[in-house]
Amino acid sequence: MKITQSLHRSVQIDPNRLMTVDGDRRITAKESFERVSKLAGALIAYGLSVDDRVAILAQNSDRYHEVLLAVPWAAGVVVPLNSRWSPDEVAFALEDSGATVLFVDQAFVDVGLGMKRRLPQIRTLIYMGGDRCPSGAEDYEALISAAEVAGDAGRGGDDLYGIFFTGGTTGFPKGVMLSHDNLMVSTLSIISTGHFLTPRGRILHAAPMFHLADIGQWIGGNLLESTHYFMDAFSGAGVARSISENNVTDVLLVPTMMQMVLEAAAANSIDLSPVSHVVYGASPITDTLLQSARAQFSEAEFTQAYGMSELAPVATILLPEDHSDSELRRSGGRAAPLTEIRIVDGEDNELPRRTIGEIVARGGNVMLGYWNRPEETAQALRNGWMHTGDSGFMDESGYVFIVDRMKDMIITGGENVYSVEVENVIASHPSVAMCAVIGLPDPVWGERVHVVVQPRPGTTVSLEELVAICREKISGYKSPRSLSLVDSMPLSPAGKILKRELRAQAGTSSMANAT
Repeated sequence: MKITQSLHRSVQIDPNRLMTVDGDRRITAKESFERVSKLAGALIAYGLSVDDRVAILAQNSDRYHEVLLAVPWAAGVVVPLNSRWSPDEVAFALEDSGATVLFVDQAFVDVGLGMKRRLPQIRTLIYMGGDRCPSGAEDYEALISAAEVAGDAGRGGDDLYGIFFTGGTTGFPKGVMLSHDNLMVSTLSIISTGHFLTPRGRILHAAPMFHLADIGQWIGGNLLESTHYFMDAFSGAGVARSISENNVTDVLLVPTMMQMVLEAAAANSIDLSPVSHVVYGASPITDTLLQSARAQFSEAEFTQAYGMSELAPVATILLPEDHSDSELRRSGGRAAPLTEIRIVDGEDNELPRRTIGEIVARGGNVMLGYWNRPEETAQALRNGWMHTGDSGFMDESGYVFIVDRMKDMIITGGENVYSVEVENVIASHPSVAMCAVIGLPDPVWGERVHVVVQPRPGTTVSLEELVAICREKISGYKSPRSLSLVDSMPLSPAGKILKRELRAQAGTSSMANAT
């Protein structure tokens, strides 16, 4: 299998089909084929060789789509970079991957120019912006206009498609090596459920395109002949308007993003009924949010996907019919059709159902390994299974309940507390917009359960209220002993709450403490 194959097929069966829409730019399958093959020709003319790495630091756009196809077309390897990284993190990923070409847009041109001065390995800087190309960079459109058409190199199967750096929430990131088959297996697995995308639908790329969740949606859209619509940066109001104006059928959101879209749509009386499929991940959906989402996305079905970069990225899927069961909504669903899942102990022995252990996975979606990190690769892929570092359990019907990141488990007074369990209870408080539970050092308990809360606008919440609601539903030792209130949560580009930053903030902020 090869990722470029879908473009060949689109040109063969429907060359005039609208493939991408980005502002006023509307590009057909035939035009996309021509642009991709010429961009690949330009890369080859600039010296790109087999397996050379090509990095992208840019916001979502139709040009991002073209680069994702043109690089393997030219036999290269894509390296999408996190758009929220600091210059030092960008430099680390560029040096670590050995990238020789860097694509940047208007938002990141200054960073790109700085990287070219800082890193001699960056031979070519290509400017994807629509305005005048700065000195020191090559103009994207000029390259395409002048280039010779290149034939597709035919990369596929176990050939390396890309190096996808992990989010960097615990220090400098690791590069996850994914092949064409890894990504295709993961995408085909969720497509096979029939609940991922609308054939010949309209996909809105609201999540960042460097993230594997969105790349999976992009690959799926190419396979199902979708039209891609692009947002350069996420905003709740922007997503809501685009859905209404473009009759978007498919959207991928994490729950925090979904909440922002719903609030913006309600505030501006925007109709979200065109959407047929909402796919979400990063965390389970709360009952309150699901109720609101079902009311506003009135024609949509909801599917949750759990996974990680190392699994390209899908491991388990919670189907729309499962969302009607309040217990199953707390799970990540069951193993994706082309993936095996087990719960194991520290010696990799499979555990009985409903026993908490580490979640491990096996299948064609499992990464080739970590770039330049053979020891960490061996540790993660030991005994033929990808060890996720997530703890959870499986019920008698195969539903996987993700309890916590193993490293985020709180040990207070000798008892294990899984933050997601406490977060699910606190999220049910009507004044809580977002919450995160972390462990903080405590002289008596070793660690104490600390909750960070972003209240809903115009509301208040107290530690006493949260402790009371926790003690009704979970054991007393799991209840928070301290509370911080914040105006907004630190979020990754994928919409995940950055607990590392919350721990740092909690060490310097004032907080309420339980008596």
